[in-house]
Parts: sequence; structure tokens; C-alpha cells
Amino acid sequence: MESLTLWFNNLIALPDGAWPLFAVLCLAAYLLGSVPFGLVLAKVFCGIDPRSAGSGNIGATNVARLCGLHWGVTALVCDALKGLLPTALALHWLGLPFYASLVGLCALLGHLFSVFLRFKGGKAVATSAGVFLPLSFWSLLIAGVICLLVIWRSGFVSLGSLTLAVLLPLCLIFFGRYDLLPLALAVLVLIVVKHRDNIGRLRRGEEKSFLKKKSAES
Repeated sequence: MESLTLWFNNLIALPDGAWPLFAVLCLAAYLLGSVPFGLVLAKVFCGIDPRSAGSGNIGATNVARLCGLHWGVTALVCDALKGLLPTALALHWLGLPFYASLVGLCALLGHLFSVFLRFKGGKAVATSAGVFLPLSFWSLLIAGVICLLVIWRSGFVSLGSLTLAVLLPLCLIFFGRYDLLPLALAVLVLIVVKHRDNIGRLRRGEEKSFLKKKSAES
């Protein structure tokens, strides 16, 4: 147990001179994460406020539902980049995945509790994927593929998102990335809390499925 503690302490040891840079990166990550790209895209290009239409969420799924798939994909990419860019920069400049994961967490908190939206926000699934992309590519790939399979088979984006959140910690354990487990567990809790209404609808059989929408259109 003592050797494990020593290994972990050495793994996350941040040089004293790096603390100011770490603080700046955390603040920048939060501000970038706070930018509501889904809301901006929907209002500027579609004239729709996603907070008062569809599911009421500013994320890519609701933007796609209201404005079309191409705008939904654009929102998805922008939200992912909010997590990817600050995390990748922190990983490059600090060289320590644990502290880079904390910078990524700040981006997630910005998306969830945006300073520009009176501390409200989206559900952070795409931003979470962006954060994990530079930190643990293979863990994200495995969890992401299974997430997409669940969405494809069930038709529920929310169920796929929850699957991604549950699988990420398990994949990190499999690859021995224990330094990233605190972030993955925080993401799991945040995504479950943000999807509590979806979980209720899934239990009651009231959740919207894109497969039913396709069938209706056909």
C-alpha cells in the first residue's frame, strides 16, 4: 500500500513553478467550456432558441432535432473541441495526465455551469469525449464504439451517453490508467445527474427514439 501511494504521489507531482500555468489553464478551460456553441449555432443560423424548443437542451442532439443533422454535428464537434483543446495543451505544457485531467474537468464544469448562461448548461457528453481523447485514446475508443452500438440498436442517444459514462472508468482500469479514474468517476456522476430526467423517461418507456422518428417518416 505504501509503494502504491509513493507511485501515485510521484505520478502527480507538479513542479512549484508550474502552478501559475496550471491555474491559468484551468480558468481558460472553464471559460472556453462555458461558450454555448449549440445555442449560438441554433440562434444565429436557424433562428431557434434550443432552450425553449425540443428537449430544451443546448446540446448537439437537440440542435440536430431542431436545425438538421449538419448543425447537430457542428455543435457536437465544437463541444468536443472545448474539452480537447485545453486538455491537450495542459498535457503538452505540464506533461502530467492527472493535472491535464483537472484542466479538462474545468472545461466540463464550464459546459455544465456556464458563466454565460447563469450557470446552466448542457449535459457534457461530447465535451467529456473531447477531454478523454488526448488522455486515453483507446479507453475512449472502446467506450465510444459501444456507446454508438447502443444508440444504433436502441435508438436512444441518452442510453448511449450513459453507457459511455459507465464504461470509461472500467476501460481506464483495464488499461491501468488509475491516475485518470477521479476524472472518469466525476464524469460518471455528472452525466448521470444531468440525465436523471432521461433515466426517468427510459424507465417509463417515454424517451424519444430516433428509430421511431425514422419509421414515422418512412
